[in-house]
Amino acid sequence: MPINDFLKELLFVPSVSGDEAKVASWILQSVKRAKNKWKATPEIFHGEGFHDCILLRFGTPRTAVFAHVDTVGFMVRYANQLIPVGGPDLIHGTRLFAKDSYGEISCNLVVEGAELFHDFPRKIDRGTRLSFAQDIRIDSEFIQAAYLDNRLGVYTALQLCETLEDGWVVFTTYEEHGGGSMPFLLQFIQSTAPVKQALISDITWITDGVHHHEGVVISIRDKFIPRKKFIDRVIQLVQQSGIPFQLEVEGYGGSDGREIQFSPYALDWCFIGAAEDLVHSPNEKVSLKDLESMVQVYRYLLKEL
Repeated sequence: MPINDFLKELLFVPSVSGDEAKVASWILQSVKRAKNKWKATPEIFHGEGFHDCILLRFGTPRTAVFAHVDTVGFMVRYANQLIPVGGPDLIHGTRLFAKDSYGEISCNLVVEGAELFHDFPRKIDRGTRLSFAQDIRIDSEFIQAAYLDNRLGVYTALQLCETLEDGWVVFTTYEEHGGGSMPFLLQFIQSTAPVKQALISDITWITDGVHHHEGVVISIRDKFIPRKKFIDRVIQLVQQSGIPFQLEVEGYGGSDGREIQFSPYALDWCFIGAAEDLVHSPNEKVSLKDLESMVQVYRYLLKEL
């Protein structure tokens, strides 16, 4: 699957949890530029009433697709102390970048036992969010970069928009650090154009049972267990499509699906996403073949579900 400049540009936009305004603006502008070329033109919902989330309504929705736009990272505490945001991989010497009221920042992560620091030579404003420095590496088989989780989920959702006629595509916030945007998004969806099912466009892990190049992953369960009747239907449809896929059964991890399951709405959900190595590090690695099957599965399912 060729990687275009669109995805590369998206990978460079910072959005550590709680600071998603820049990536939301980037997505919104991309949607506005492209929407007239899509098969159907969506109604767009955004603005302060939705914080930095964006909802696209196509036709008469039956299914909603959710993709979170935030990433893990670090926040400056006092002096040169750092606190993790989400669960970033803590590798001594990792390059970090940010911008505060004094200007641009490029520094290293310093890990001393259980404590984290930066080595930037000047004071950094308290509360500044630092991201992994981006280094995109692509060959004939893989893409490797920071923040493939969940830039590839966002990318897949935007690729879906090109062919979608009926459905919601929703870009959510806060997912990497406890969630929090899903309740008001679900309430809006269910009061505007309700649906009975949802797919989570996110990235999962390579494990002893999930491997590169074997297709997108359909998650039967992570820490949370969606309804078997719906999962079985999704699996049956993807089997009929002939698109390569794998099945995942895990006892930990979570996604925006958790908040659907805990919501007051009777919504079925399923996590579907490519698997990556080196999770939450600057070197996340995903098979291009698996990314391609992820896009194909979403386009197929949104027609069939």
